[in-house]
Amino acid sequence: MTNVAIVGYGYWGPNLLRNYLEVPGVSVAWVCDRRPEALEKVRRRYPAQAVSGSYDEVLADPAVDAVVIATPISTHFDLAAAALRAGKHVFVEKPMTSSTADAEELVRLAGETGLTLMVGHTFVFSPPVRKLGELIHDGSLGDIHFITSSRVNLGLHQKDVSVVWDLATHDLSILYYWLGESASSVYVTGRGCIVPEIPDVAFVNLRFPSGVVANVDIAWLSPVKLRRTVVVGSRRMALYDDTESVEKVKIFDHGVDYKEPESFGEFHLSYRTGDIVAPRLDTVEPLFAEASHFIECVTTGRRPITDGRAGLQVVASLEAAERSLRDHGGVQTIAATHGPGV
Repeated sequence: MTNVAIVGYGYWGPNLLRNYLEVPGVSVAWVCDRRPEALEKVRRRYPAQAVSGSYDEVLADPAVDAVVIATPISTHFDLAAAALRAGKHVFVEKPMTSSTADAEELVRLAGETGLTLMVGHTFVFSPPVRKLGELIHDGSLGDIHFITSSRVNLGLHQKDVSVVWDLATHDLSILYYWLGESASSVYVTGRGCIVPEIPDVAFVNLRFPSGVVANVDIAWLSPVKLRRTVVVGSRRMALYDDTESVEKVKIFDHGVDYKEPESFGEFHLSYRTGDIVAPRLDTVEPLFAEASHFIECVTTGRRPITDGRAGLQVVASLEAAERSLRDHGGVQTIAATHGPGV
C-alpha cells in the first residue's frame, strides 16, 4: 500500500480525498487542515478517517509515503518544500508556486532527494485533451498554425490573485502538453472591472518558438460559461468544447490550399470543406486518472507527465503574463526552463 496524506480540505480537497480512496493500492493515512470545521466535515462523512490539524504531525509519521497539497497558492512552496525535506513524495495543486524562484527550488529539492514532484494540471488528464494531444502528436491535424481559447464564466472572484493566475494556468498547461513546447513571449491586456486592483478579465497572447501563436481569453465576468478551444492545423481543424455533454471534440476536414502564382497578379486559394468527425473518448474521471498516475510514478519512479519542470514553466509563464498585464500589454519574454514534462 502507498500511504498518502491529503493536506487542505477546502474547495478541492473533498474531490481529492474521494478519488484517492478509490485508487487501488492506496491508503489515505491522514487528512490535514488547520481549521477544526474542515476536519469536522471529514469526520461526518468518513468517520474512520484519521485527521489532524498539525502538518508537523503528518510529516513526522514514517508511514506516510506521499503528501497531496490542496491549499492556497501562497502556502504551496513552504508545504511542498517541508514534505520533500521530510522524505515524502509530493503532489501539489496548480499553480505549483507563486513565483518562478520558488518553483525552481522545488524542482531542485525533488532532484536532490530523488522524490516524485507532480503538479495538479488536471485538464492534461481529461479524455478530450488527451485525444486532441494524440491527434496533434501523430500529425493528423498537420502543422499547427494557431490556437484560440475562451475560458470565461460569472465568478468565482479570487481575493488574492488575478484572473491570470486563477484561470490561465489551465490553458497554459493544455497548450504546453499539446505542443510539446512552452511559449517564448507573451503580452496581455485586461482590467479589474469589479475590484480595480484585481484584474478579472484578460486577453493573453502567446508566441511559441515553432511559430505557433495562441490567444486565451479569460474572465470571471461573463453572462455565459465558455470552455471552448479551436486548434487550426494545415490539414485539419479541431474544436474542443468542455461544456458539451457529448461530442466534446470535433475534427473538421476543413482547410485552405494556396496555389503558387504563375503570372503577375494571380492569386488563388482553394477552400476545402469536408467531413466533421467526433472521435470516441474515454469516460475516466480526469482527477482519478491524475491520482492514479501520481501513485504509479511514486511506486515505479516514472517521470510524471505534469512533473515539476512542467509546473515551473507554467509558473514562469504566469509571472511573465502578470508583468505584461501590469505593464498595460507590453511584450514579455518568458524565461526558458528545462521544458514541460511531456
